[in-house]
Amino acid sequence: MQNKLVSIVISAFNEQDNVQELYKQLKKELKKVENVDYELIYVDDGSSDKTYDNCLKLQKKDKAIKIVQLKRNFGHEIAMTAGMDYAKGDAVIFMDADLQHPPHYIPQMIELWLRGKEIVLTKRIDNKDTSGLYKLCAKAFYFVLNLLSERKIMESAPDFRLLDRKYVDFLKGFNEQDRLFRGLLSWIMPNDNVAIIDFVAPERFSGESKYNFIKSLRLAVNSIVQFSVMPLRLATYIGLLGAFLALLLGFYVFAEHFFLHNPTPGYATIMVTVVFLGAVQLICLGIIGEYIGKIHMEVKKRPLYVADYITRKDNENGAEKDI
Repeated sequence: MQNKLVSIVISAFNEQDNVQELYKQLKKELKKVENVDYELIYVDDGSSDKTYDNCLKLQKKDKAIKIVQLKRNFGHEIAMTAGMDYAKGDAVIFMDADLQHPPHYIPQMIELWLRGKEIVLTKRIDNKDTSGLYKLCAKAFYFVLNLLSERKIMESAPDFRLLDRKYVDFLKGFNEQDRLFRGLLSWIMPNDNVAIIDFVAPERFSGESKYNFIKSLRLAVNSIVQFSVMPLRLATYIGLLGAFLALLLGFYVFAEHFFLHNPTPGYATIMVTVVFLGAVQLICLGIIGEYIGKIHMEVKKRPLYVADYITRKDNENGAEKDI
């Protein structure tokens, strides 16, 4: 009986000091898995350091290593997409190269898959590399996202997961430019055959996190806009509330002038009303602009990425361009 093949897609952006240590730990853990073949797909997301060179060095020692070199930094979600496109396995495991997705959970993930679990997720119960403020912001993000989204996304579920080939092929059918794998996965998630592994994320082996506050905020906005039209409804509700308050103010001014015979100072009232309604309009226009911007980018139907696919054949490196 032929062994099943598992593809491990590793996203790396400026992780020159981590890719080799990750490979070392992966090899150690994969020896514990019997009757399963594997391929390691390193996705270099346009790194400016020696990440790609170090991956090539590893490939010279191990023909199971494949490299997808993106021509520029397309972002983490697109890097995972590129790795998924080239993965040939019966199951695909996604992980980052920073060693905050512990490789020693991979045998357990594969074992659960072999026992019939088509999706194996992980849930981060703690992260030793983040501050209390970051954790608080993360909780707030998931609260707002799930409050506004029609599909609930599991909190603290990173992109460290195993997907059966059936769901990999399904995800490959999505051609969205802006994508959030966690959201797409929640959209296709079955009610059964799903397992969840709790884990504690260790400190980074080397380097720093690539997600600063601005990138995290952009991800939060993109996530909400991608999976919900609730902000548009909120814009409508805010507009209605503003109109209602303006109407109440109009009744108040009318009553004060004709019944209480107390002329209302005009300048302050007018300025407050104009500023309030102007702010409401700008907020609503901003929300609408976010959605129009998304539509503008999606209708262009540009390729998601440009990459080279590098494999080792007969002790030599051969490159195949994917454009």
